[in-house]
Amino acid sequence: MKKLAIVLAAGQGKRMKSKLYKVMHQICGKPMIEHVVDVTEAIDCERTVVVVGHGAEAIQAHLGNRVDYAMQAEQLGTGHAVLQAKQQLGAEEGITILLYGDTPLVRASTIETMIVTHQAEGAAATLLTVAFDDPTGYGRIIRGEDGTVEKIVEHKDCSEQEATVKEINTGTYIFDNQKLFAALAQVTNDNAQGEYYITDVISIMKQAGETVLAYRTADQAEAAGVNDRVALAEAEQLMRQRINQQHLLEGVTIIDPANTYIEADVTIGADTIVHPGSYLRKGTVIGSDCIIGPQTDITASIIGDQVHIQYSSVEESKVDAACSIGPYARLRPGTVLGARCKVGNFVELKNAVVATDSKISHLSYVGDAEVGKEVNIGCGAITVNYDGFNKQLTKIADHAFIGSNVNLIAPVHVGEAAYVVAGSTITHDVPAGDLAIAREKQVNKEGYADKIKARAKAKKERIQSSSDQ
Repeated sequence: MKKLAIVLAAGQGKRMKSKLYKVMHQICGKPMIEHVVDVTEAIDCERTVVVVGHGAEAIQAHLGNRVDYAMQAEQLGTGHAVLQAKQQLGAEEGITILLYGDTPLVRASTIETMIVTHQAEGAAATLLTVAFDDPTGYGRIIRGEDGTVEKIVEHKDCSEQEATVKEINTGTYIFDNQKLFAALAQVTNDNAQGEYYITDVISIMKQAGETVLAYRTADQAEAAGVNDRVALAEAEQLMRQRINQQHLLEGVTIIDPANTYIEADVTIGADTIVHPGSYLRKGTVIGSDCIIGPQTDITASIIGDQVHIQYSSVEESKVDAACSIGPYARLRPGTVLGARCKVGNFVELKNAVVATDSKISHLSYVGDAEVGKEVNIGCGAITVNYDGFNKQLTKIADHAFIGSNVNLIAPVHVGEAAYVVAGSTITHDVPAGDLAIAREKQVNKEGYADKIKARAKAKKERIQSSSDQ
């Protein structure tokens, strides 16, 4: 049976008090709407229509051609919003999953279970429900003796007995597509708000003798809608707990999950240890047997096995196996480290390719560079890559030695096994096997330090004498 999806995302979200459209606010590295679309893709929906209104351009720019779009120019209720997808989906046979763009915690596995139940019972509609200890303010699910749904009663309309029901409607549905649009044609706006509600479809189907089911999830988070910044923070925390738990179950050690921040779409190998205060952001892949953190921030990077990174930042870079990074190192975009490299404290790399077994141990900047294997770059060495107009390339061949406080003025090439003496400023290529030294000859002026001290002391005494008078 064909699976279709409608995602409602037309509301402005005024309570967010933000210039950013509500469903574009991020949770664990992705906009809320993308989490929901991920669910429709995970359950293999053949077609997904996102109903947009306010902020349509931002959603379309982000999701691109992953989905189709329908415009709800005027917000006249949830039933009216679903009806905007009729042109794309109205003639289709199959089932339609109705989701909301501000409910990012609905699980694909839950929807799949709902689909199985829906199809097995030949239902016209299946609702996702949850039980709250305090369901105040929510519409109650009233079931018949056979367990099917008889009606949804809004809180204000509940009888004394109905008010004791704890099962509530989350707003996520599965419908027979043809029956959905047939029922929508009968929905009216005869209510105080003058709006068309999707919940009226349920009563219309029941009056037609259709079967309406409810699947109750045990995960209350799946009912969480985000309408303000408080709910956004709560959803972020719930999503993070879910992500961390999945990594733990897959063999990753997270020392303190409450203080470890792993976004969606991050892969971590077994037996890797993640220490507190670390941020692993979307698009990051980490191998096995690594030690990450404490206080490490990795974005969209590929980290090999047995890598140790502490108190450092890595962004859009690639690190091969058994490298050591930090503390307090920064790998900027375009950095590639070969196996067993060492990048030490207060080292910054940018657009630099460093081959295997090379070391940049401390206080250096290497940018726009190609560094060979088994190269040692000393403390304070710098590739001077920018001339004020263009970036230039520095090449350092295999087995070269770059002494401390060396400036390599790009473009420049240091040959294989060449040696650059500490304190040099290199402006010309250094051939293979050569030693380069580029610094002024040292001159010692005998006794001059004593003269400077005596002169300074006399000046201080004059100033003191003048102030005393």
